[in-house]
Amino acid sequence: MRAFAPELKHKPVVVLSNNDGCAIARTREAKALGIKMGDAWHLARKRSESASVVWYSSNYALYADMSRRMYQVLSERVPAVEPYSIDEMFLDLSNLPGSLYDRCRQLRRDVLDHAKIPTCVGWGPTKTIAKLANGLAKDHPHLDGLCDLMDPFVRQDWYRRTGIEEVWGIGRQTKQKLQDRGIETIADFVALDAKSVQHMLTVVGGRVQAELRGQSCLPLPDIAATRKSIASTRTFGRLLLKWEEIREAIAHYATRAAEKLREEGLEAAHLSVPMQTNPHDGDPWYAKHAAVSIEPTSDAKDLIRHATELGRTIWIPRYRYFKAGVILSDLRPAGSQGRMFASRLRTHRRKMTVAARPMAEKKTVGYLS
Repeated sequence: MRAFAPELKHKPVVVLSNNDGCAIARTREAKALGIKMGDAWHLARKRSESASVVWYSSNYALYADMSRRMYQVLSERVPAVEPYSIDEMFLDLSNLPGSLYDRCRQLRRDVLDHAKIPTCVGWGPTKTIAKLANGLAKDHPHLDGLCDLMDPFVRQDWYRRTGIEEVWGIGRQTKQKLQDRGIETIADFVALDAKSVQHMLTVVGGRVQAELRGQSCLPLPDIAATRKSIASTRTFGRLLLKWEEIREAIAHYATRAAEKLREEGLEAAHLSVPMQTNPHDGDPWYAKHAAVSIEPTSDAKDLIRHATELGRTIWIPRYRYFKAGVILSDLRPAGSQGRMFASRLRTHRRKMTVAARPMAEKKTVGYLS
């Protein structure tokens, strides 16, 4: 939105999901106010700290056009571009002449000039390191939007100062599992014995560790591009009083959300349910939101069970409700990232090994977003 409204620069801006259900994109200023991905709009906007936030509905046609422009600019300037999401791209920066720092700084300028999108660029020897570098470039203003993690000594310094949750592929459940074992920083994780990592987090966890050690062994499909959240929220069409009717509606929303997950090959590890009345119909205003972290799943039965249990905790008799929904977040590819963090033991898990891809030459991977 800042591309078309320069006055929004340095202001907290949030983009909402379909039907303005929840936050799906936030500027740095909005994040600093405590607005989290998946926060329900009708609740977040009422918080005192949200008074200065500018809220926008989604415009996916516009986003797709801007993404196309970004891709075109980049593909004309680097050997290869691999889109990760609508505004995130992996770049092949290997064997380019001149200063790589100056080249990446110019890439940012070109994308801003032609696609009107402000970006940061991070780069390193693997995709996981490049994505981490990009996050550091965003979070540390003194880096001026650029972060180079090619040097192993520079990486180690950042690893010691950066929490494990900043790594691509480390979700909240895995973060907790690692912290329970005293693993707080990336340096702690990298220092672990590789076999113990595979035993604790399976082969994908081993690959993440190998990538952080500088071994290129994690192809993009292993941690596929995902959207940030999936929301299935609707007004009921008529005011509902009975829990049985509301439960049926919530179960329907959960079923639809599960279908969306399976269509995109995803699983969700976090679920929330908003519910509200409509004061314009003369009813008391009541809006409640409940959330829970769950075992990663796309199974409709699991999602219905969690959603209806949450809904039951916030439903109050005698109120007439006109809207509810199911919002899924903490999304990850089905059968890979999610399973890697599962808490249940699997007795028939296949034995797999971490294999680094052979590299004929030193690669430099960039990540722009």
